[in-house]
Amino acid sequence: MAIDQKIDYLELPAKDLDAVQGFYEKAFGWSFTDYGPEYRAFNDGQQDGGFYLSDKQSSTENGAALIVFYANDLEKTFEKVKACGGSIVQEIFSFPGGRRFHFSDPNGNELAVWSDQGVVNY
Repeated sequence: MAIDQKIDYLELPAKDLDAVQGFYEKAFGWSFTDYGPEYRAFNDGQQDGGFYLSDKQSSTENGAALIVFYANDLEKTFEKVKACGGSIVQEIFSFPGGRRFHFSDPNGNELAVWSDQGVVNY
C-alpha cells in the first residue's frame, strides 16, 4: 500500500535486464515482472522498483543517490554478493554505529549494504 509522501518506487538503469534480474534473484531473493524488452519491475519483499533499459550506470562517483540495504550478517552478505557476480567497490569499513560495504551489480550500478550487528561501541 502506498503511503503519502514516502518513497514508493525505485528505478535503476540496466543494459542487460536478464543479468541484473539473475543477480538480484540469487543474491537477495527479489521477484521480477517482465514488462517487455525495455523494463523489468522488482519487489524485494518490501520495496517495489524497476530496471529500465539504458547504457548508463548509477554510481556515487557520478553524483547518484546511494541505495543502502541492511543485513543481519554483513560478512555473509558480502560473500553472497561476490559469489552471485557482484563487484566490490569498497571493502567492509566501520563508521559510527555500524559497518558497510559498497558493491556494483552486473550493470555497474553502485549500492551498499550496512549492519549494526557486531559493532563495538566504546
